[in-house]
Amino acid sequence: MSAGPTAGRGAGAWLTPLVVLAALLAAAGLLGLWRSWWWALLGAGFVLVVLAAEGASRRLPFRFQTPFERALAWLFPLLVLAAWEWLSTSGVLNPRWFPPPSRILGALWDLTINYDRFSGTSLVGRPWLIPARLAEQGWPGVVALFNESHVWATLSRVIIGFALGAVPALLVGMVMGLNRTVRTMLDSTMSAIYVLPKIAIFPILMLVFPDPFGEGPKVTVVAISAFFLVALSTMAGVQGIDKVLLQAGRNFGANRWQMLRHVILPGALPIVFNGLRLALGTALIVIVAVEFVRAKTGVGYLVYYHWQVLGTPKMYAALLVVMVLGVGLTALLQLVERLAMPWRR
Repeated sequence: MSAGPTAGRGAGAWLTPLVVLAALLAAAGLLGLWRSWWWALLGAGFVLVVLAAEGASRRLPFRFQTPFERALAWLFPLLVLAAWEWLSTSGVLNPRWFPPPSRILGALWDLTINYDRFSGTSLVGRPWLIPARLAEQGWPGVVALFNESHVWATLSRVIIGFALGAVPALLVGMVMGLNRTVRTMLDSTMSAIYVLPKIAIFPILMLVFPDPFGEGPKVTVVAISAFFLVALSTMAGVQGIDKVLLQAGRNFGANRWQMLRHVILPGALPIVFNGLRLALGTALIVIVAVEFVRAKTGVGYLVYYHWQVLGTPKMYAALLVVMVLGVGLTALLQLVERLAMPWRR
Protein backbone atom coordinates (compact mmCIF):
# COMPACT_ATOMS: atom_id res chain seq x y z
CA MET A 1 0.00 0.00 0.00
CA SER A 2 2.94 2.30 0.60
CA ALA A 3 4.46 1.80 -2.87
CA GLY A 4 2.12 4.32 -4.48
CA PRO A 5 2.95 7.34 -2.26
CA THR A 6 6.66 6.48 -2.36
CA ALA A 7 6.63 6.29 -6.13
CA GLY A 8 4.76 9.58 -6.26
CA ARG A 9 7.29 11.29 -4.04
CA GLY A 10 10.09 9.83 -6.17
CA ALA A 11 8.50 11.09 -9.38
CA GLY A 12 7.98 14.50 -7.79
CA ALA A 13 11.69 14.79 -7.13
CA TRP A 14 12.34 15.20 -10.86
CA LEU A 15 8.91 16.15 -12.20
CA THR A 16 8.31 19.17 -9.96
CA PRO A 17 11.42 21.12 -11.16
CA LEU A 18 10.35 20.52 -14.79
CA VAL A 19 6.84 21.80 -14.08
CA VAL A 20 8.28 24.89 -12.38
CA LEU A 21 10.63 25.40 -15.34
CA ALA A 22 7.78 25.21 -17.85
CA ALA A 23 5.73 27.67 -15.79
CA LEU A 24 8.70 30.04 -15.49
CA LEU A 25 9.36 30.00 -19.24
CA ALA A 26 5.69 30.54 -20.03
CA ALA A 27 5.41 33.46 -17.59
CA ALA A 28 8.58 35.07 -18.96
CA GLY A 29 7.22 34.81 -22.49
CA LEU A 30 3.83 36.29 -21.57
CA LEU A 31 5.32 39.15 -19.57
CA GLY A 32 8.07 39.91 -22.11
CA LEU A 33 10.91 39.44 -19.62
CA TRP A 34 13.36 37.69 -21.94
CA ARG A 35 15.07 40.78 -23.37
CA SER A 36 15.86 42.26 -19.96
CA TRP A 37 16.18 39.19 -17.75
CA TRP A 38 17.36 36.44 -20.10
CA TRP A 39 20.54 35.82 -18.09
CA ALA A 40 18.63 35.42 -14.81
CA LEU A 41 16.01 33.20 -16.48
CA LEU A 42 18.71 30.98 -17.97
CA GLY A 43 20.40 30.73 -14.57
CA ALA A 44 17.14 29.73 -12.90
CA GLY A 45 16.48 27.25 -15.71
CA PHE A 46 19.91 25.70 -15.20
CA VAL A 47 19.25 25.22 -11.47
CA LEU A 48 15.88 23.60 -12.16
CA VAL A 49 17.33 21.27 -14.79
CA VAL A 50 20.05 20.22 -12.33
CA LEU A 51 17.43 19.49 -9.65
CA ALA A 52 15.38 17.46 -12.12
CA ALA A 53 18.44 15.49 -13.27
CA GLU A 54 19.49 14.75 -9.70
CA GLY A 55 15.99 13.63 -8.79
CA ALA A 56 15.83 11.33 -11.81
CA SER A 57 19.31 9.95 -11.08
CA ARG A 58 18.31 8.95 -7.55
CA ARG A 59 15.31 7.02 -8.87
CA LEU A 60 17.20 5.08 -11.55
CA PRO A 61 18.51 1.53 -10.91
CA PHE A 62 22.27 1.21 -10.65
CA ARG A 63 22.66 -0.38 -14.10
CA PHE A 64 21.15 2.71 -15.72
CA GLN A 65 23.35 5.25 -13.91
CA THR A 66 26.23 5.21 -16.43
CA PRO A 67 24.00 5.52 -19.54
CA PHE A 68 22.08 8.32 -17.81
CA GLU A 69 25.28 10.24 -17.07
CA ARG A 70 26.46 9.80 -20.67
CA ALA A 71 23.11 11.06 -21.92
CA LEU A 72 23.42 14.13 -19.66
CA ALA A 73 26.92 14.80 -21.00
CA TRP A 74 25.52 14.97 -24.55
CA LEU A 75 22.09 16.46 -23.93
CA PHE A 76 23.17 19.46 -21.88
CA PRO A 77 25.44 20.95 -24.61
CA LEU A 78 22.62 20.39 -27.11
CA LEU A 79 20.26 22.22 -24.74
CA VAL A 80 22.72 25.13 -24.49
CA LEU A 81 23.02 25.30 -28.29
CA ALA A 82 19.23 25.26 -28.64
CA ALA A 83 18.94 28.13 -26.14
CA TRP A 84 21.64 30.08 -28.00
CA GLU A 85 19.85 29.48 -31.32
CA TRP A 86 16.56 30.73 -29.93
CA LEU A 87 18.04 33.77 -28.17
CA SER A 88 19.93 34.83 -31.29
CA THR A 89 17.18 34.28 -33.85
CA SER A 90 14.58 35.98 -31.64
CA GLY A 91 16.76 39.08 -31.26
CA VAL A 92 17.48 38.76 -27.55
CA LEU A 93 21.17 38.44 -28.45
CA ASN A 94 22.68 40.54 -31.22
CA PRO A 95 23.09 38.08 -34.14
CA ARG A 96 25.95 40.15 -35.56
CA TRP A 97 28.13 39.42 -32.52
CA PHE A 98 26.48 36.16 -31.41
CA PRO A 99 25.34 34.41 -34.60
CA PRO A 100 23.11 31.38 -34.08
CA PRO A 101 24.79 27.96 -34.14
CA SER A 102 23.05 27.11 -37.42
CA ARG A 103 24.88 30.00 -39.14
CA ILE A 104 28.15 28.97 -37.49
CA LEU A 105 27.77 25.44 -38.85
CA GLY A 106 27.04 26.88 -42.28
CA ALA A 107 30.17 29.02 -42.05
CA LEU A 108 32.18 25.94 -40.99
CA TRP A 109 30.90 24.06 -44.04
CA ASP A 110 31.82 27.02 -46.25
CA LEU A 111 35.34 27.13 -44.82
CA THR A 112 35.70 23.39 -45.31
CA ILE A 113 34.65 23.03 -48.93
CA ASN A 114 35.89 26.35 -50.38
CA TYR A 115 39.43 27.21 -51.42
CA ASP A 116 40.71 30.75 -50.87
CA ARG A 117 42.44 31.58 -54.16
CA PHE A 118 43.80 34.86 -52.80
CA SER A 119 45.80 33.24 -49.97
CA GLY A 120 46.09 29.77 -51.52
CA THR A 121 44.71 28.11 -48.38
CA SER A 122 41.75 26.03 -47.18
CA LEU A 123 40.60 24.78 -43.80
CA VAL A 124 41.46 21.08 -44.06
CA GLY A 125 43.43 20.92 -47.32
CA ARG A 126 40.69 19.47 -49.56
CA PRO A 127 41.37 15.80 -48.81
CA TRP A 128 38.82 14.71 -51.43
CA LEU A 129 41.37 15.79 -54.09
CA ILE A 130 44.12 13.50 -52.79
CA PRO A 131 43.45 10.59 -55.22
CA ALA A 132 43.43 12.91 -58.25
CA ARG A 133 46.54 14.81 -57.11
CA LEU A 134 48.36 11.56 -56.39
CA ALA A 135 47.59 10.28 -59.90
CA GLU A 136 48.50 13.55 -61.63
CA GLN A 137 51.41 14.97 -59.61
CA GLY A 138 52.45 12.17 -57.27
CA TRP A 139 53.32 12.74 -53.63
CA PRO A 140 54.43 16.38 -54.16
CA GLY A 141 50.84 17.18 -55.13
CA VAL A 142 49.52 15.52 -51.95
CA VAL A 143 52.06 17.44 -49.85
CA ALA A 144 50.89 20.67 -51.50
CA LEU A 145 47.33 19.92 -50.38
CA PHE A 146 48.50 19.44 -46.78
CA ASN A 147 50.51 22.66 -46.94
CA GLU A 148 47.42 24.69 -47.83
CA SER A 149 45.53 23.42 -44.76
CA HIS A 150 45.06 25.74 -41.78
CA VAL A 151 44.30 22.77 -39.52
CA TRP A 152 47.46 20.95 -40.58
CA ALA A 153 49.55 24.09 -40.04
CA THR A 154 48.33 24.40 -36.44
CA LEU A 155 48.54 20.68 -35.74
CA SER A 156 52.09 20.34 -37.07
CA ARG A 157 53.29 23.27 -34.97
CA VAL A 158 51.66 21.88 -31.83
CA ILE A 159 52.83 18.28 -32.30
CA ILE A 160 56.42 19.12 -33.25
CA GLY A 161 56.78 21.78 -30.57
CA PHE A 162 55.16 19.59 -27.92
CA ALA A 163 57.48 16.68 -28.72
CA LEU A 164 60.58 18.90 -28.75
CA GLY A 165 59.64 20.33 -25.36
CA ALA A 166 58.21 17.28 -23.59
CA VAL A 167 60.96 14.73 -24.29
CA PRO A 168 63.86 16.69 -22.73
CA ALA A 169 61.50 17.89 -19.99
CA LEU A 170 60.83 14.30 -18.94
CA LEU A 171 64.56 13.67 -18.59
CA VAL A 172 65.24 16.94 -16.75
CA GLY A 173 62.25 16.44 -14.43
CA MET A 174 63.33 12.88 -13.65
CA VAL A 175 66.85 14.02 -12.75
CA MET A 176 65.50 16.88 -10.63
CA GLY A 177 63.23 14.50 -8.77
CA LEU A 178 66.02 12.02 -8.07
CA ASN A 179 68.93 14.35 -7.38
CA ARG A 180 68.62 16.93 -4.62
CA THR A 181 71.60 18.99 -5.84
CA VAL A 182 70.23 19.37 -9.37
CA ARG A 183 66.79 20.17 -7.96
CA THR A 184 68.24 22.89 -5.72
CA MET A 185 70.14 24.43 -8.63
CA LEU A 186 67.30 24.45 -11.16
CA ASP A 187 64.04 24.63 -9.22
CA SER A 188 63.94 28.37 -8.47
CA THR A 189 65.16 29.36 -11.93
CA MET A 190 62.64 27.14 -13.70
CA SER A 191 59.82 28.33 -11.45
CA ALA A 192 60.66 31.95 -12.30
CA ILE A 193 60.73 31.30 -16.06
CA TYR A 194 57.59 29.17 -15.88
CA VAL A 195 55.40 32.10 -14.76
CA LEU A 196 56.66 34.29 -17.62
CA PRO A 197 53.97 34.52 -20.34
CA LYS A 198 55.35 32.46 -23.21
CA ILE A 199 53.89 34.77 -25.83
CA ALA A 200 56.23 37.44 -24.42
CA ILE A 201 59.21 35.27 -25.43
CA PHE A 202 58.10 35.17 -29.06
CA PRO A 203 59.66 38.53 -30.09
CA ILE A 204 63.01 37.36 -28.66
CA LEU A 205 62.78 34.15 -30.68
CA MET A 206 62.08 36.17 -33.81
CA LEU A 207 65.40 37.95 -33.23
CA VAL A 208 67.27 34.68 -32.64
CA PHE A 209 66.15 32.76 -35.72
CA PRO A 210 67.49 33.67 -39.18
CA ASP A 211 63.95 33.65 -40.59
CA PRO A 212 61.82 35.54 -38.04
CA PHE A 213 58.63 34.87 -40.02
CA GLY A 214 59.25 31.14 -40.53
CA GLU A 215 58.20 28.13 -38.52
CA GLY A 216 61.22 28.12 -36.19
CA PRO A 217 60.03 30.78 -33.70
CA LYS A 218 56.47 29.39 -33.65
CA VAL A 219 57.56 25.81 -32.95
CA THR A 220 60.14 26.92 -30.38
CA VAL A 221 57.69 28.96 -28.33
CA VAL A 222 55.40 25.90 -28.19
CA ALA A 223 58.35 23.74 -27.09
CA ILE A 224 59.26 26.19 -24.33
CA SER A 225 55.64 26.30 -23.15
CA ALA A 226 55.50 22.52 -22.87
CA PHE A 227 58.98 22.09 -21.37
CA PHE A 228 58.44 23.78 -18.03
CA LEU A 229 55.03 22.24 -17.32
CA VAL A 230 56.25 18.72 -18.08
CA ALA A 231 59.56 19.12 -16.23
CA LEU A 232 57.97 20.47 -13.04
CA SER A 233 55.19 17.87 -13.04
CA THR A 234 57.68 15.06 -13.61
CA MET A 235 59.78 16.30 -10.72
CA ALA A 236 56.69 16.43 -8.49
CA GLY A 237 55.68 12.95 -9.60
CA VAL A 238 59.06 11.46 -8.73
CA GLN A 239 59.16 13.23 -5.37
CA GLY A 240 55.61 12.16 -4.55
CA ILE A 241 56.20 8.42 -4.85
CA ASP A 242 55.10 6.56 -1.75
CA LYS A 243 58.13 5.80 0.45
CA VAL A 244 56.68 2.37 1.17
CA LEU A 245 57.05 1.45 -2.51
CA LEU A 246 60.69 2.58 -2.52
CA GLN A 247 61.42 0.60 0.62
CA ALA A 248 59.71 -2.48 -0.81
CA GLY A 249 61.84 -2.28 -3.94
CA ARG A 250 65.02 -2.07 -1.90
CA ASN A 251 63.93 -4.96 0.31
CA PHE A 252 63.48 -7.14 -2.77
CA GLY A 253 67.06 -6.35 -3.80
CA ALA A 254 66.34 -4.10 -6.79
CA ASN A 255 69.32 -2.21 -8.18
CA ARG A 256 69.15 1.40 -9.35
CA TRP A 257 68.03 0.55 -12.89
CA GLN A 258 65.37 -1.85 -11.62
CA MET A 259 64.14 0.74 -9.11
CA LEU A 260 63.88 3.32 -11.87
CA ARG A 261 62.10 1.00 -14.27
CA HIS A 262 59.77 -0.90 -11.96
CA VAL A 263 59.10 1.52 -9.08
CA ILE A 264 59.94 5.16 -9.85
CA LEU A 265 58.63 5.42 -13.43
CA PRO A 266 55.31 3.60 -12.81
CA GLY A 267 54.79 5.53 -9.57
CA ALA A 268 55.38 8.91 -11.22
CA LEU A 269 53.42 8.28 -14.43
CA PRO A 270 49.98 9.49 -13.21
CA ILE A 271 51.31 12.95 -12.30
CA VAL A 272 53.55 12.99 -15.39
CA PHE A 273 50.54 12.46 -17.65
CA ASN A 274 48.62 15.17 -15.81
CA GLY A 275 51.49 17.50 -16.66
CA LEU A 276 51.50 16.31 -20.27
CA ARG A 277 47.78 17.07 -20.62
CA LEU A 278 48.27 20.55 -19.18
CA ALA A 279 51.26 21.11 -21.44
CA LEU A 280 49.35 19.98 -24.52
CA GLY A 281 46.49 22.35 -23.78
CA THR A 282 48.92 25.19 -23.13
CA ALA A 283 50.74 24.43 -26.39
CA LEU A 284 47.49 24.79 -28.34
CA ILE A 285 46.63 28.04 -26.56
CA VAL A 286 50.10 29.49 -27.23
CA ILE A 287 50.18 28.59 -30.92
CA VAL A 288 46.73 30.06 -31.50
CA ALA A 289 47.90 33.30 -29.83
CA VAL A 290 51.07 33.32 -31.96
CA GLU A 291 49.02 32.76 -35.12
CA PHE A 292 46.98 35.82 -34.20
CA VAL A 293 49.99 38.10 -34.56
CA ARG A 294 52.50 36.44 -36.90
CA ALA A 295 51.12 33.85 -39.32
CA LYS A 296 49.37 33.55 -42.65
CA THR A 297 48.17 30.02 -42.02
CA GLY A 298 46.69 28.26 -39.02
CA VAL A 299 43.38 28.19 -37.21
CA GLY A 300 44.44 31.11 -35.00
CA TYR A 301 45.04 33.18 -38.14
CA LEU A 302 41.52 32.32 -39.33
CA VAL A 303 40.03 33.53 -36.03
CA TYR A 304 41.90 36.82 -36.13
CA TYR A 305 41.35 37.43 -39.86
CA HIS A 306 37.59 36.95 -39.70
CA TRP A 307 37.44 39.13 -36.59
CA GLN A 308 39.17 41.88 -38.59
CA VAL A 309 36.67 41.66 -41.45
CA LEU A 310 33.70 41.21 -39.05
CA GLY A 311 32.96 37.74 -40.40
CA THR A 312 31.74 36.60 -37.00
CA PRO A 313 30.14 33.28 -38.14
CA LYS A 314 33.46 32.16 -39.63
CA MET A 315 35.31 33.46 -36.58
CA TYR A 316 33.13 31.28 -34.34
CA ALA A 317 33.58 28.39 -36.77
CA ALA A 318 37.36 28.70 -36.43
CA LEU A 319 37.01 28.77 -32.64
CA LEU A 320 34.95 25.58 -32.90
CA VAL A 321 37.80 23.99 -34.87
CA VAL A 322 40.21 24.98 -32.07
CA MET A 323 37.97 23.22 -29.53
CA VAL A 324 37.75 20.11 -31.70
CA LEU A 325 41.54 20.04 -32.02
CA GLY A 326 41.91 20.35 -28.26
CA VAL A 327 39.45 17.53 -27.59
CA GLY A 328 41.05 15.31 -30.23
CA LEU A 329 44.61 15.84 -29.02
CA THR A 330 43.57 15.25 -25.40
CA ALA A 331 41.76 12.03 -26.37
CA LEU A 332 44.87 10.83 -28.20
CA LEU A 333 47.04 11.55 -25.17
CA GLN A 334 44.56 9.73 -22.91
CA LEU A 335 44.83 6.71 -25.22
CA VAL A 336 48.61 6.78 -24.83
CA GLU A 337 48.11 7.06 -21.06
CA ARG A 338 45.90 3.97 -20.97
CA LEU A 339 48.47 2.03 -22.98
CA ALA A 340 51.34 3.21 -20.76
CA MET A 341 49.52 2.34 -17.53
CA PRO A 342 47.58 -0.89 -18.17
CA TRP A 343 47.27 -1.53 -14.43
CA ARG A 344 44.87 1.40 -14.12
CA ARG A 345 42.29 0.03 -16.58
